[in-house]
Order: sequence, then C-alpha cells, then structure tokens
Amino acid sequence: MKTSLHRIFGLAVALGLPLAGAIAQPYPQKPIRLVVPAAASTPIDILSRVVAEQLGTQLGQPVVVELKPGATGIVGAQEVLRTPADGYTVMTLHMPMSVAQNIYAGVPFDLRRDFTPIGQVAFSYNVLVVHPSVPARTPHELASLLAAQPGKYSFSSGGPGTPAHIAGALFLLQTHTDALHVPYNQFPQAIADLVAGQNQLMFAAIPPMLGHIRAGKLRALAVTGPDRVGTLKDIPTMVESGYADFVVRDWLGLVARAGTPEPVLATLNGALQKALASQPVREAFAKLGADAAPGTPQKFGQLIDAEIDRWGRVAREAHIQVQ
Repeated sequence: MKTSLHRIFGLAVALGLPLAGAIAQPYPQKPIRLVVPAAASTPIDILSRVVAEQLGTQLGQPVVVELKPGATGIVGAQEVLRTPADGYTVMTLHMPMSVAQNIYAGVPFDLRRDFTPIGQVAFSYNVLVVHPSVPARTPHELASLLAAQPGKYSFSSGGPGTPAHIAGALFLLQTHTDALHVPYNQFPQAIADLVAGQNQLMFAAIPPMLGHIRAGKLRALAVTGPDRVGTLKDIPTMVESGYADFVVRDWLGLVARAGTPEPVLATLNGALQKALASQPVREAFAKLGADAAPGTPQKFGQLIDAEIDRWGRVAREAHIQVQ
C-alpha cells in the first residue's frame, strides 16, 4: 500500500499536480446546496426541508436549503445550471416543472437533457373544493353547473402550471365545460379569496384545506389520488366519482446537473433512501398528507418523462401558454 501511495505521489509531483488531488476524496467533503424552486412555507418547501435535514444526517454534511421561487421553477433551475456538475448543488424538482417547459415560451433548458435524476421523494394529492354557495355535492353536479352557465364560475390556483391549475384545466377538458382560471402569486391569498367566495372552486393541496373543510367554510367533493386519503376518508376519489383518467399527483424528487459523476449520484440516492425510511421523515410526511416514494434514479426518470408528455398534451388541448 505504501509503495502504491509513493508512486501516486511521485506521479503527481512529476505532473505538477497538487498532492491533495492525487487521490480522489470521498464525496461529500463540504455542505451541499439544495435549491428549492418554490416559495417559503409551501408544501414543496416544507417537504424539502424535512428531507434535507435527514439527508444531511446520512451524508455527514449539512444540506442547506436555498429558496429560488419564480416562473414555475424556471428561476431555480437556471440557478442550478450555473453551478458545476459535481453534486454539491442539487435541486428539488416538482410536478409543475414538468408542465413549465410545455407552457412557457423560450424556456432555456430541457429537463430531460440538462438534469439527471437522483430519486423521487414523495407523492401528494389535491382535493376538489367548492364554496358553500355552490349547489354541488359531487363532481358531476359541479360539471352540470359549469355546463349550464359557461364562464359564470371561476377556479383559483397558485399560478400557471401548478397542480391546482393543471387539474382544473383537465377537469374542464374532461367535462367539456368552461370556467375562468384566476392565478395567484401567493397561494394563501388564493385560499383566502376562495373562502370569501370571490372564486367558487379549486383543486387545492389537502393540508391547508382541512381546517376550512371541517369548519364548513369549504365543501370537499373529491380527491385526486388513486385511493382515498386518510385525512379525508369519507371523500371519494375522482376515479370513484366517474372520471376514470383523473389521477393528478403532485410529486417531488431530487435532481442534479447532467454530467454529475455516477458514484456521486449513487451516494446521494443511497442517502435519500435511508432518509425516506427514517422515522422523522415518515412522521412529518404523514402530517403533511404526503406518501414517501423511495426508488432508483431510473424510476424517477421514467416518472419525469411520463409527466412531461402527459401535461404537454393537456396544455396543448387546453391552449395553455404563458408568454
């Protein structure tokens, strides 16, 4: 072993290389940035921070969350692409970003080409809610109201390409109805205006809706997952309600820049699997109504591909385009 080290050191000196670089250092050797392309206190931010803490424990280095919201994830993605492909800057990729490159003109990157998957983190689901003034108790009754009075009702979202927007667009396509989309820069304001009756319906993340549903300020009609949700056991799924192809899953996972070395990706994925299996993550996810989604980078890559294709079709059919 000593002879081998002496040969390496001798070769490094002969080539004029720093001795510290003569032997590859195990990854990671310093803190890791986790760029989260979402606003503070959103489900994406909260889930990312939960995972980052446990990921840091597994890796033996801090994983520092850095929020970079804007343009449905485009701002955060551009930040990551300005950094080296060395695994020290990674990103939370979430469902709206699979929509963004289909609806924004001139997106300066391609998710498939410019990023490489590390692994999925979680699935979560939305609930279709209406203001109590809306005389509908099922999705079919709501569709009948929208059909009878085109343009009278409005649905809100946290912005173009968000799950609330794309689920609303899918519902209008499947029911051949019309309603006005009202996007908000701040998700809490979208909820506040819905509760106030300024908008009448919304496909919203479940946790912030629970209190309003239980207080009777909003009425839940259906959830968008493949199965019923534990916190809303009495509320049917959209599939149960007669919409066979209506499963809308908000998802998030971790990606790195394309070109990141395979051993680094393997280390990150291994640490992520252990983090997702930890008790703190399981407990935090349960409170947020999210399901952990462990798996390989390849499995996450297949999900990304499928979602880009699916929401691209919906965006084209619904004529969704943001300049």
